[in-house]
Amino acid sequence: MKLALSLLTTAAIANAHFTMQYIWKNGVDQGLNNYIRIPPSNNPVTDVTSTDLTCNVNGLTGTSVSTLSIAAGTNITFEWHQHAQRTGEDPISGGHKGPVQVYIAKAPSTAAAFDGQGSVWTKIYSSGLLTVNPQWWATDVVNATGGKHSVIIPASLPAGQYLLRAEIIALHVAETYPGAQFYIGCAQVAITGGGSANPPKVALPGAYAGSDPGITINIYNNLQSYTAPGPAVWSG
Repeated sequence: MKLALSLLTTAAIANAHFTMQYIWKNGVDQGLNNYIRIPPSNNPVTDVTSTDLTCNVNGLTGTSVSTLSIAAGTNITFEWHQHAQRTGEDPISGGHKGPVQVYIAKAPSTAAAFDGQGSVWTKIYSSGLLTVNPQWWATDVVNATGGKHSVIIPASLPAGQYLLRAEIIALHVAETYPGAQFYIGCAQVAITGGGSANPPKVALPGAYAGSDPGITINIYNNLQSYTAPGPAVWSG
């Protein structure tokens, strides 16, 4: 009976997938799925070498997606849900524990035509394991705040069109690779104002390896610390 209950619980966690569904600009909700490259399902990406790691499945183009105009220094909030709703369940399953990260990449022309390939991504936010005992993760904060997390767009970024890439990595079945679940949402923005910074950049895929300790990890075996995959955060 206990084994059956454990298997049912594991199955429930495994099926509780989610997507990024809203972005907020300086506290103003921009509406369901607006300015976001929408994947065909809420399933995660598990192959860190796949181009799906860039902006999720079918996310290499955004020709049918509008681009949101924002000023450099804007506060952007990302909001995630399991289904197309804001009530009745956890925004993301409470069993999905892991880091929350945000990257940004400048398009050579329009954000809609940008596929995000190559060393173009700058990490501007990362939050992971906040307390060890009891474990409290960035994902727990997202659940506690209605599916939301926020980032300030660095004021020194040059004006232009960009992809904003938010990422939640669920580590509940990450003991072996592939196991970690990557939930990815990309939004298209046009930054006005700004400066002339040239921040460090990485490729996605490219910056992550399946053997990274932040990707293949048993979070239930006396975990004392955690390092999220990818480069350091650039603060601008």
